[in-house]
Amino acid sequence: MKRIYVILTFILAISVWSCSKETLTESSDATLQFPEEPLTVEAINAHISEHIESTGDFNWNDVDAHFLWSALTHGQYVLTVGYGNEGQSFSEKPDAELIRKKNELINTIRNEEAVSKADFKIREDQVLTVFDAEVTKIETIMALRESTDVRYLEPNGYNQYTAEVVQKSSSGCDTAGASINPAHYDTVSPNNAQVSWHFNEHNIQQAWTESTGAGITIGLIDTGVSKSQNLLNTVGFNDGYSSGRSVEKYGTFIDSNWWWSSNYDGVHDKCGHGTAMGSTMAAPRNDNGMPVGVAYNANLVAYRATEDVLLNDYHERKGVSDALTQLGNRNDVKIISMSIGYVWSISNIEDAVKYAYSKGKLIFAAGGTSTSFTNGYGVIFPATMSETIAVTGVNDGSSYERCETCHSGSKIDFTIIMEGDNNTSKAPPVLSFYNGERRYTGGSSVATATTAGISALIWSKYPTWTRSQIINRLKQSSEFYPNKNSSFGYGNIDALQAVQ
Repeated sequence: MKRIYVILTFILAISVWSCSKETLTESSDATLQFPEEPLTVEAINAHISEHIESTGDFNWNDVDAHFLWSALTHGQYVLTVGYGNEGQSFSEKPDAELIRKKNELINTIRNEEAVSKADFKIREDQVLTVFDAEVTKIETIMALRESTDVRYLEPNGYNQYTAEVVQKSSSGCDTAGASINPAHYDTVSPNNAQVSWHFNEHNIQQAWTESTGAGITIGLIDTGVSKSQNLLNTVGFNDGYSSGRSVEKYGTFIDSNWWWSSNYDGVHDKCGHGTAMGSTMAAPRNDNGMPVGVAYNANLVAYRATEDVLLNDYHERKGVSDALTQLGNRNDVKIISMSIGYVWSISNIEDAVKYAYSKGKLIFAAGGTSTSFTNGYGVIFPATMSETIAVTGVNDGSSYERCETCHSGSKIDFTIIMEGDNNTSKAPPVLSFYNGERRYTGGSSVATATTAGISALIWSKYPTWTRSQIINRLKQSSEFYPNKNSSFGYGNIDALQAVQ
């Protein structure tokens, strides 16, 4: 069905699109004659879909100036400019040459757009070699592409591909509680603390005799943590067997009204997804009769960087980029967990991932979770990056099968059991959005959060270890080691083996 839809849409759009689709290797944008009218959203999406179908990714550098400009007209005219030398994603210290290159590009935009400095809309980054500017003219794009100082140009305000994505990937939001089957958890001290059934599949409860995550700080980049869930806020985070730790909350998701402003839209979760991930990793072990986190003595730094799990808008892409940079700058943060993503690569987030990675952070990313079309997209961005550890979910059968809504592929590094072989509704129980409530949440999102928690257990046991040593221990304690499966990486992790 997907292929038929793409082909039909592409045929309808081809008459409009073909007049602007010239092969860039044959002649530069500067010598091409482009139509005066922008392409339609349907034409843009048809080409993106066709490219993803054939290559598994999409890159704005591979399209001509008219295509890029068309996307800008449908995306608040927000152009993200990566500058500097190839591979130069960031600069921690003032660099006169980089500053010169940036200023020349900014002057190019202002001159082509004929806009005064006072009216020029721009957001500059203090660490990444990236800035965002308002660009309305195709001539501006053509002039920028003539510069050897441009690494990439992307219309990061273009969010019209959402309709395509929604068919395959859930927004992940859910604030409602649910009734949890007692067969889906064990009870432990103190006073009926609840341990998810999937913990025992990975010997996590047994690993607690060796480590509980104390002294390790996990950074969560997601939709934030609910202010209505006391167990993930200061009032209840230190309670019972969980003590001497901290929880912090920040917000980098930008108010959607003005993309060039710095008006962040709060620190609290409004979606529910981030709350579930925080619960999986670090919910306290106490006497409230609620689900316990994998690393129930670890610290948590939660960022509200997205509105939901899809990075389909400028405000989310910039929010994630800022969160990665800020977490990268924190010496206490060792692990970053991101159960979010998109179906193609986003360059300013790539730059931020590389910056956090350069700071020694162990970065986990979800392989992808679909609501339908289980044979849809493969592993999604940023789990596709070599700097991230990609995780997905499988069922508890004797043979490896991905969970009903989970993605798999050669980029996957590890797996976590997320559902029953014959019971796809048996997902892990987690804290819900409101106090005293629980719900089920699974997919590659919880698989990723679970792996981040296991890593905190290892790092707590061996605090002087490097990121590479933690990754090696994860591999050595996984089912397929020393081999790597073509779809499931090193397979399921044994947490007890990992900490011993």
